[in-house]
Amino acid sequence: MPIETGRKNPILRKKSKKVVKFDKALKKFLKDMGETMLKKDGVGLAAPQVGLNQRIIVENFQLNAKKSRVITLVNPEIIDASIACEAGEEGCLSLPGEYGVVTRYRSITVKFHDEKGNQRVLELEGWNARIAQHEIDHLDGILFVDKVEGETRKAEKEK
Repeated sequence: MPIETGRKNPILRKKSKKVVKFDKALKKFLKDMGETMLKKDGVGLAAPQVGLNQRIIVENFQLNAKKSRVITLVNPEIIDASIACEAGEEGCLSLPGEYGVVTRYRSITVKFHDEKGNQRVLELEGWNARIAQHEIDHLDGILFVDKVEGETRKAEKEK
């Protein structure tokens, strides 16, 4: 799947619609999204980034220092957030080579549907919470550069 890029890309700036049909086509799309994220060395990917304005994200959850697992959140919604926030550097597959500091909630509770349409709730902290917030922003047409503190920086190209 190709990745949509650019700050002004209309697909990335549009609010995504809720998924209402949980079928084989959705399962295939979710699998393809996960594979695309991993091939691009991403830690999260939202459906608008691959050209579909649907409320779908995939995230490579960090379980511990050596283990991770790709999970899918369909129609994710943050239903609770900590008072505590923390700043951290972020980048984005849709804005390659661009990085900046964004303040996000330290922990969140997310309500979502799995690939079968079952409702689930996850409590996330730290890195996993940051990724989910970043990807959910994509579903509302918000890019991390809209929330960056100060200036973004460009990564130096590898020689």
